[in-house]
Amino acid sequence: MFARSLVTQAQALILEERARTMRFAPTRGEECLWRILSGSKTGFAFRRQLVIGNHIVDFACTKVRLAVEVDGGAHEGRERHDAHRDRELESLGWSVVRLPEELLFENLGEAVRRVLAAAMRVP
Repeated sequence: MFARSLVTQAQALILEERARTMRFAPTRGEECLWRILSGSKTGFAFRRQLVIGNHIVDFACTKVRLAVEVDGGAHEGRERHDAHRDRELESLGWSVVRLPEELLFENLGEAVRRVLAAAMRVP
């Protein structure tokens, strides 16, 4: 877990267990994107459902500290919350890319292009 000092040991265990559970129950959009990002097929190694501080991100490339979030129906009406979460992750040195889930179904190539462009921009 990254930024472990931001949470108690008990909180860290809860977050790790939740992340583990989420890895076995991805959304359709997450599963679609993971088929491309897994196994370093893109030249970047991504992890799924990674705990960073007190957050769990959908995908993360630890080498360039890039978090990728798939925004499906659960994110509707949560724009302020998501923006606050992004700022917290950025304060920990992470960049965040948000992808609308519809984009993954309509134009997966464009979604992957956005992720890779962000990964290459990160120093």
